[in-house]
Amino acid sequence: MIDAARVYDLEDRLVALAAATCRIAAELPSDRVAGHIATQLTRCCTSPAANYAEARGAESRRDFVHKMKVCLKELRETMTWLKLLRMLEIGQPEATEEAIGETDELIAIFVTSIATARRNDKRRGS
Repeated sequence: MIDAARVYDLEDRLVALAAATCRIAAELPSDRVAGHIATQLTRCCTSPAANYAEARGAESRRDFVHKMKVCLKELRETMTWLKLLRMLEIGQPEATEEAIGETDELIAIFVTSIATARRNDKRRGS
């Protein structure tokens, strides 16, 4: 369960999303389709937390933006797999909806952060 109101640190939110989404994947049926989705979902949902940790240690603003864009890409992929679970009506709908909501919020945060970093980079370059 993800409680965004209690988790303020972005890295903690990403880790909590990864944990919640991995639990969703672990509880999926063992058929071929669900197994494929579980594998793909587990890969992409765990990536943003690790990539965000890398972004925090970026060597430049350009490197930071690049790593943040990787996080955003993986969050969008996570969203797609979660939506597919919802559409196929596989797994626990409440947990899936909660993960979709948190993923959507995180995508918005990353879009804004990337735009801010780019804007700041342009100001520095002027």
